[in-house]
Amino acid sequence: MRIVLVGPPGAGKGTQAVRLAKELAVPHISTGDLFRANISQQTELGKLAKSYMDRGELVPDSVTIDMAKDRMEQPDAENGFLLDGFPRNVDQAKALDELLTTEGIKLDAVLDLEVPEDEVVKRIAGRRICRNDSSHVFHVTYSRPKKEGVCDVCGGELYQRDDDREETVRTRLEVYHTQTEPIIDYYKAQGLVVTISSLGPVDEITQRALEALKREKAEQ
Repeated sequence: MRIVLVGPPGAGKGTQAVRLAKELAVPHISTGDLFRANISQQTELGKLAKSYMDRGELVPDSVTIDMAKDRMEQPDAENGFLLDGFPRNVDQAKALDELLTTEGIKLDAVLDLEVPEDEVVKRIAGRRICRNDSSHVFHVTYSRPKKEGVCDVCGGELYQRDDDREETVRTRLEVYHTQTEPIIDYYKAQGLVVTISSLGPVDEITQRALEALKREKAEQ
């Protein structure tokens, strides 16, 4: 299957993308991973992206699209892929359509992870990260440390990232509503959007998504 995964910050896209890609036996293509890989490998696209980033400028859509195109042309993506973080806006969605049309393939579904805005704020603003190891993540409600402010794993100090503060989260949500959410309507016009609730246990959400995608595939 060829799938685009969308949803607001805090919807659990990263977690579900990894799980769904494994279940569907397709590569998980993340924009963040694409940038990191191209920059670390010093590809021409990576050098170009870094030149914009070093100047504090946004990387143009054309560079992101070329990175995605290059990744989707790799052998492991021949039978499908799961795009996470791309497209981010309608222009990128149109460019993706053109690219897929040129290759003679099409998307099977756009999976929209739906979560109430207050829940997004609660999820993100409640995160606490270990200063010693950022992979040690806790939550003031859902995954509390045994001792407040102290990492269970290494004893390091837990802190709230600036990006996770409520006012920043609400700004990120506004950017999502303005720039990314319109792609849902764009894909709805093509009959591709499958919307599921992103509330509940992680395993339950994964199963919900797989069943919805299976139904969508069967109806095509």
